Formats: sequence, structure tokens, C-alpha cells
Amino acid sequence: MINRFSPVIPSASVGKWIDNLFNLPLADAIGADFMVSSPSVNIVEQDHQFSMHLAAPGLEKNDFAIRVENDYLIVSAEKKSEKEETDKRFTRREFNYSSFKRSFQLDDSIDREKISAAYENGVLNITLPKKEESWKKPSATTIEIK
Repeated sequence: MINRFSPVIPSASVGKWIDNLFNLPLADAIGADFMVSSPSVNIVEQDHQFSMHLAAPGLEKNDFAIRVENDYLIVSAEKKSEKEETDKRFTRREFNYSSFKRSFQLDDSIDREKISAAYENGVLNITLPKKEESWKKPSATTIEIK
């Protein structure tokens, strides 16, 4: 017996669902009204500072709050969005709410008064300068040959 390949063409509703899945934000596609995320963070130590890079696409500069409290750097963000669609027969309103809060214990070598931050291309960059006395100073040592 020979079986022939017969492709199945999805119905219009399945095709519309797949289009929505790939063309909408994930929260909208799956119908989530509340999402909590914890963004990825990279921290790099240099001689004069620590650089922190926090991946937070889709947010704006004004969505963030950064503060130092009890030797912790606390980074949080909150975004609320509302969407309304009006059709001839119905109105649909949806809202999404997303937030996160991360805290990082600060080393004694960090100059808390000079911490700065910038948000660019979906990445929050936080600069944590070290106190001058803690900078790694190149040390050259001469060894006597006997």
C-alpha cells in the first residue's frame, strides 16, 4: 500500500492565531494580563569602576527607578499599557502590567555618590565608580639579581 503526502491547510482561525503569535508581543498573543520578569544582568569589573548592563527591552527611561538603600543598589521598573479596540459591534479593552525589582549588594569600594545610569537600545547601563583609594594601581617591582 502506498501512502501519499497530503498537506493539511489550517483553518482561517488557526492561521489568524499563528499570525497573532508571531506579530504581537508574547503577553498579548497568549492573553496574559500580568507579567513579572527578571531581566538578565551582566556585571563587568574594570580598574576604576564596575559596569552593569541590564537587558530591559520595551521599557522607557521613565519606567525605571534606581536607588541605593542600606548598601544595596535597587533597580526596579514598572510599565502599564492599555489597549482598546473598537469594532462595529464591540469594544475590547485590555491592559498589561509588567514590573521587576532587582537588588545588588554594593561593595565598600564603590563610591555611592557617583553612580550613574543611562538607558539606550533596550539596555540599562549603570556605572558604579570605585573610590580612588581602591583603584588597582599597576605596580612594578624590580627584582635584584644576586
